[in-house]
Amino acid sequence: MDREQAKKKIQELRELVEYHGHRYYVLDDPQVEDYEYDRLYHQLLELEEAFPEFEDPNSPTQRVGGKGYTTFEPVIHTVQMGSLQDVFDLEELDAFDRRVRDRVENPRYVVESKIDGLSVSLEYRDGVFFRGSTRGDGHTGEDVTANLRTVRSIPLKLPTPLPYLEVRGEVYMPRQSFERVVAAQRTAL
Repeated sequence: MDREQAKKKIQELRELVEYHGHRYYVLDDPQVEDYEYDRLYHQLLELEEAFPEFEDPNSPTQRVGGKGYTTFEPVIHTVQMGSLQDVFDLEELDAFDRRVRDRVENPRYVVESKIDGLSVSLEYRDGVFFRGSTRGDGHTGEDVTANLRTVRSIPLKLPTPLPYLEVRGEVYMPRQSFERVVAAQRTAL
């Protein structure tokens, strides 16, 4: 296989592995058997090793078992990352509603359970994930890009390549996953 064929095949396999990984890990709706997914993944891994010039940190082969960093560079947020405000009684809720109605005509609300995790900003340039950072003090956070690349539910490439997009949210570990990690650490002691 020549370089151009390899480049084309690597891109094709990356898209397939990413697609099937998303169906399995995020949507819980796999479209292929585990064996087929593993075969595609290993074929991609072998090609990337044979043609290292096509290395890409956004490749699905860089996600699982990816080594995160424990020291972080500062990231200055262009727009301050605020935190959610707690409301503890109906009086505070009414006051919040009045403040919103002073600024927004006929507001609609969505209420959901609070998820307590790590607030992060995901930044995409031309549809490709290039940086992830923590909220920090709201003005300056920490660059946790390498750690976030290991989170399978975070897309590394968007279907529409927008020039720039910042998405903010929470990264958290479901209770069952957390309990498995704790149990594994206890047995390792």
